[in-house]
Amino acid sequence: MNKDDISLAQWALVEEIQTGKWKTLDFPKIAREDFDLNGIEFVNTLFEVPTATYLNALKRNADDYGVAMVLIMVDDEGDGCASTKAERKQFEINHRKWIDIAHYLGCHAIRTNCRGNEIISKKDALRYAAESYNLLLQYAEEASIKVLIENHGGVSNDPDFMLALMKEVSHPLFGTYPDWREPADDFDNYAYLQKTVPFAKGMSYRNQPSEALTAKMIGLCKRSGYHGWYGIESDGRAAVQEGKRLLQKYLFNEV
Repeated sequence: MNKDDISLAQWALVEEIQTGKWKTLDFPKIAREDFDLNGIEFVNTLFEVPTATYLNALKRNADDYGVAMVLIMVDDEGDGCASTKAERKQFEINHRKWIDIAHYLGCHAIRTNCRGNEIISKKDALRYAAESYNLLLQYAEEASIKVLIENHGGVSNDPDFMLALMKEVSHPLFGTYPDWREPADDFDNYAYLQKTVPFAKGMSYRNQPSEALTAKMIGLCKRSGYHGWYGIESDGRAAVQEGKRLLQKYLFNEV
C-alpha cells in the first residue's frame, strides 16, 4: 500500500465471539456498522469450518459492507523457531492452508508466531527460524501472500534477533508485524518498533498508556516511511473507538 488506513483486529472483540454474540461471518458488518472501519484482520482459531461455501459467504459479506479483508492471524499451527526439523517442516505444512485461504479471500498476508525454546542459543534459533520461513515462503510465492512475524514472546520479542532474521531470509514477502504492546520492564515497545518498522508490512496497533506515547509511535511510523494498515487490537469496544480517534487525529493530520 502507498497510503494508510485503519482495520479492526478480530482479537479486540474476542470475548464477544467467545460468548456467542456474533460469528466471523458477521465480522464485516461489525467493522462497518459499529466502527465504520475499512478493513478486518481475522484470527484463524475464530473461523468456523472454512469450507468453500463458508468462505464464499464471507467474501459476499465483505463486499456487501465494503470492507477489505487484510490478513489472517495464525495461532496453534506450530512455532516458526521449532527445535526439530520435523517440527519445522510441520510448521510449514500447517500454514499452507492459511496461505491458501488468505489468497482466496483477498488478504495480503498471514501472521505467524516465532518464539523458540529458551535452552537453544540465538545462533541456533536464527538457523531454525530461517529454515522454517524459507520453506513457507516458497509456498507463499505463487499466491504472493506475505508471511509476517508478530512479537509474541521468545526470540520474536528481541528486535535485534528479528533484524538478523529479516536479513538472513531476505525475501520481499517476509516482514514484521509489530505488536504495540504496552511498555514493560522487560520490553521497550518504542525501541522495538523503531528497529523493526523498516521491515513492517502491517501494524498491530494498541492504545498506549498516554496519548503522547501513542502520538509518538504513530509519528515514528510516518517518519520511517511505513504505509499500510493499522489493525486496532485494543481490548473492547471503547478501546477500539479510542484507537480510531487517535489514529485519525495523528495519522491523517499534521499535529
